[in-house]
Amino acid sequence: MIDRGCEPFIADCHVRAAVELISHTWDPVVISALRLGPTRRAVLLKRIAGVSDKVLTESLRRLCQRGLVGKVAGPAGRAAVVYELTDLGSSLAHGPVSHLAQWAAEHRAELAAVPTD
Repeated sequence: MIDRGCEPFIADCHVRAAVELISHTWDPVVISALRLGPTRRAVLLKRIAGVSDKVLTESLRRLCQRGLVGKVAGPAGRAAVVYELTDLGSSLAHGPVSHLAQWAAEHRAELAAVPTD
């Protein structure tokens, strides 16, 4: 645990660095979907309602570049690539992202009442 919080206006704040990992709308959703295990892109596309093929591809590329998701060869005899969480991605998915989802579920009514842009 970090002993002190982020001072206002400090650019290298740990919270800021962590939030940047999931700052795109679909990235935390993709991370959550991959908690179920290694998955092909086509399955993720069906599993994640509302995401377009293009946006999913961009999200997977971004998450791979950040070291949160890895690409592995699919089952023998299949050309399909399978995406899976790396150890770093798994620690994010099962830690902060999971806690954030739980918090959002507990405060669903309050969050629904907040106006959005």
